Amino acid sequence: MPTPATGLLLGLLLAACGLPLPWSAAAFVPLALILPFIVSAPTPRQAAGRGFWVGFGYFGLHLWWLGAFLQQLLGAAPLVLVLFALEGAFLAVTAFLAARVARTRTGRIWTLAGAWIILEWLRFLGPLAFPWPTLGYTLLPTPAIQIADLGGVLLGSVLVTFTAASLAHAWVGAQEQGRRPWAPALLAALTWAAALGYGMTRTPGTGPEQPMRVMRVTFDPFERASGDLTAETQFAKTRAASLNRPAGSVVVWSETAITYPGPPDIRADFPGPGISGAGGYDFSTDPAHPLAEPREYNTAVTLDAAGRIVSRSDKTKLVPFGEEFPFQPVLGPIYRMILIPLGLAIPDFRPNAHPTPLALNGVLYGAYICYDSVFPRVSRALAAQGAQLLVNPSNDGWYKGWGVQQHFNMGRVRAIETRRWLVRSVNNGVAGAVDDLGRPVQLVQSGDQLRTLDVRPRLLGGTTLYVRVGDWPALLLALGMIGFGVTRRERMF
Repeated sequence: MPTPATGLLLGLLLAACGLPLPWSAAAFVPLALILPFIVSAPTPRQAAGRGFWVGFGYFGLHLWWLGAFLQQLLGAAPLVLVLFALEGAFLAVTAFLAARVARTRTGRIWTLAGAWIILEWLRFLGPLAFPWPTLGYTLLPTPAIQIADLGGVLLGSVLVTFTAASLAHAWVGAQEQGRRPWAPALLAALTWAAALGYGMTRTPGTGPEQPMRVMRVTFDPFERASGDLTAETQFAKTRAASLNRPAGSVVVWSETAITYPGPPDIRADFPGPGISGAGGYDFSTDPAHPLAEPREYNTAVTLDAAGRIVSRSDKTKLVPFGEEFPFQPVLGPIYRMILIPLGLAIPDFRPNAHPTPLALNGVLYGAYICYDSVFPRVSRALAAQGAQLLVNPSNDGWYKGWGVQQHFNMGRVRAIETRRWLVRSVNNGVAGAVDDLGRPVQLVQSGDQLRTLDVRPRLLGGTTLYVRVGDWPALLLALGMIGFGVTRRERMF
């Protein structure tokens, strides 16, 4: 009889076929085992239990590095189990509903496969949004990932779940009908052939080159947060690395590389022209007024050769429980009760509901900060407004192990979805350039010293189908799988 350990093991197996592992494209294999395991439960409630343990194992291994982060930050690694349990609960509810609305095991397989996509889409929304483990990213080692310019990373998830469901359908169908219905598996094989063919025929875009100097700095984010590392020290070291770059080159600095207490007043010795992450305080009223209240900000700015701000766009997606605390109007007293004894305060950031490209010397840059890179709608909005190049200032010093590579690889898919080059300047992460096919061109990702790269990304235009229509192709296909599953009428069980 299946036990929670079986579900946990299957979830771990699915995570073991995820990024950044090179065999991630095989993720449909463990998923083809997970779907029938869940739907073969005797009751919807038991299906929910199986879904919970699959989700707990899947998130637990895929995001193991979060425990190391929480241990270093708060000395409380076990807190990450709350996240794993929450995500397991979401999959449990999905499994329960799939088991209730579909009448047969094969029907439940297709319903759960389609609902899995809807659940991934929901993870992009709301104050608890956390779309990190999206199945579509597992296609990144294959040409099939190029379909992301048609329907985003979720269209890749559709390919993975459809393939898994078709294999599970053949297996379970043999038990229900006494024969193996191979038609869905054949359709999945044809779909793979079409996706691979599409990917292999994509060619890089052509456009003018924009010389840029990007860098990988190695500042300890915990020292920066505690004040042991001053903003002046970071500024001086980063500035020194930015000098003597090629003529016409734009320098790119990492997230919050420029920090100012009080209203933003960029120093005249910034080695512009350039793009930088900036953090500090903004004032809604005259800062000299005794009642003026500063507001925290995390933003990207362009600066001219004189170090003056030309344009600015704030961070769109704030990190839950880092830059914003969800449901603060209701849960504020509880948050304060927990944080104040730890010497911490509730952050006062405001998300940017309308990200806009940054202008510099006649070029529009789609700049977005760190965590923004895992939300396709941000880069999609910037490309729709004419951004010619994606720029991602980031601070990956908070991540450990797989987290660094996962973050970088997810950013590569943003380049594919928009058909724009991507450049990254980071603290303790992967810096460099990625072309519009999502291929790394020049990277620097290791070393204890500040390192720079002089890259020449291309400025591109045009609009992909994904930029125009968003996630609708993937969502409609997911709803089609659900509809197919709900309407099946073979033998009941």
